[in-house]
Amino acid sequence: MKILEVSSAVMQFGGLRAIDGVSFSIESGEIFGLIGPNGAGKTTMFNIITANYKPTSGSVKLLEEEITRYKPNKIVTKGIARTFQNIRLFESMSVLENVLIGFHASMRYSFIEAAFRFGRFFSEEKKAREKAMEILRYIGIEEFASMKATNLSYGNQRKVEIARALATSPKLLLLDEPAAGMNPKETEELAELIFRMKEDFGLSVLLIEHDMPFVNRLCDRVLVLDYGKMLFSGTPHEAINDEHVIAAYLGDIANVED
Repeated sequence: MKILEVSSAVMQFGGLRAIDGVSFSIESGEIFGLIGPNGAGKTTMFNIITANYKPTSGSVKLLEEEITRYKPNKIVTKGIARTFQNIRLFESMSVLENVLIGFHASMRYSFIEAAFRFGRFFSEEKKAREKAMEILRYIGIEEFASMKATNLSYGNQRKVEIARALATSPKLLLLDEPAAGMNPKETEELAELIFRMKEDFGLSVLLIEHDMPFVNRLCDRVLVLDYGKMLFSGTPHEAINDEHVIAAYLGDIANVED
C-alpha cells in the first residue's frame, strides 16, 4: 500500500522552479531516501509534503487522501511528522517539555479547561507526561528528561527532536539530514534507532541525507533530485553506480571547491 504519493509537483518562486514536475511514491513500511547535490530541491519537497509550502501545481496524497491544500497542523494530525536540518528545540524548555509539545495536538481538553486548569486538564497532562517518558526511555535519553534540551550533545539533541516527532503518533516520519554533524558512533546509533522505530511503531520513513554509506545501509529506494528535477529513481546501489548521479555529485563537489 502506498502511504505517500506525490504527483507532478511544481514549486515556483518567481522565475525559479525549485521543484519541476516531481512524482514519486513511498510504500507502507519503506525507508525512502531523497538525495541530491546542494540546492537540488530536497528541503523544498519536504516543505511541500508538510504543507509549509503550497505547490504551484501537482498533488500530495497520504494513504490515498488528498492533503495538498491542508494546513501544517492538520498534516500533523493526519500522521506526518518531521525533523529539521537545523535542530529546532525550545531553548528555555527541558527535554521532557520539548517532547510534551508533540502531544498538544491530541490533548482532549478544551481551551477553557486549560486556561483555568480544571476538568480533564490534569488527567490529560499526566497521561502525556507518562507517554513522553516512555518515548524517552525507548530512545535512550530518559536520564536527560529534566535537563535543558540545548545543553545536550548534538547527537542527543537530534534524539530529542525525533522523540518529539514520535509524540505526534506519525504514520510517516520525515528526517531532514538526521546524521549531519554526528560522529561515527552517533551515526551508527541513529541508524539502529531508525530501523527499530520503523518496526516497533509501524513507521514509513522519508529521509534527506548526504551521508551515502548511511543511505545505503538504511534506504530501500532513493530518488535523486538535481535542480528540482528527477534525475534517478531506484535502489541506493544502483544510484551510486549511475553515471548521471555521479556527474551531478561531482559537479556539486567542484562548485564547493570553487
